[in-house]
Amino acid sequence: MKTSGGSDAAKRRAGESAAEAATDGDVVGLGTGSTAAHAIRRLGDRVDAGLDVRGVPTSFASRELAAEEGIPRLDLSEAVGPDGPGIDIAIDGADQVATGGEAGDAPVSGGVLIKGGGAAHAREKLVDAAADRFLVVVDPSKESPRLDRSLPIEVLPAGRTAVAVAVREAGGEPTLRRADRKDGPVVTDNGNLVLDCAFGEITDPAALSTTLSATPGVVEHGLFVGLADEVHVGTASGVRVDEV
Repeated sequence: MKTSGGSDAAKRRAGESAAEAATDGDVVGLGTGSTAAHAIRRLGDRVDAGLDVRGVPTSFASRELAAEEGIPRLDLSEAVGPDGPGIDIAIDGADQVATGGEAGDAPVSGGVLIKGGGAAHAREKLVDAAADRFLVVVDPSKESPRLDRSLPIEVLPAGRTAVAVAVREAGGEPTLRRADRKDGPVVTDNGNLVLDCAFGEITDPAALSTTLSATPGVVEHGLFVGLADEVHVGTASGVRVDEV
């Protein structure tokens, strides 16, 4: 589910800060969500002013916004194919960012993320992992010493029940995500379903990531481990940039 909280001004500061990292000739991964949208709008302003960039959208929503803002676009296959230019930076939000500290007996590295509130995490992870640099944009409400919010998992419709069993065996409680404005479940851009899985405090994100990735029927989960390079945190007065 999408997270609430955090002022729009703080989100805008974070998104615009990361958008300033783009330089002429860059290919930029365009994330999904309200904070990433501010980055896309700022990139659009910079394109209007003469910046030469191309964007790789992570969802239908980010593609539509990029088109409105006049940002030239590439498909992921065009960007990372044999003759593609690659992705220089990706800018994306997060539902929760671990700032560091100890959880149980396992250390939690700063910059480990939970994503998927907008059900776009499968495509987001493809783009963010392919980028030379991944810049995370958040407001302070998304920061936490340890990850403890519900973890989205995109699943094949036929594998929903089997994945739910595996999640329970791993210590989680899965709930099928329901659509807000229509009857039935949320369906992702890929035609799949989303299970929101409550694990409580995630003491070892890397181990859980490995377990879920190896589960048949899982398309992708919302744990992003070892991908972030910078976290841009919009505050009431400015932006704090943390290197990961």
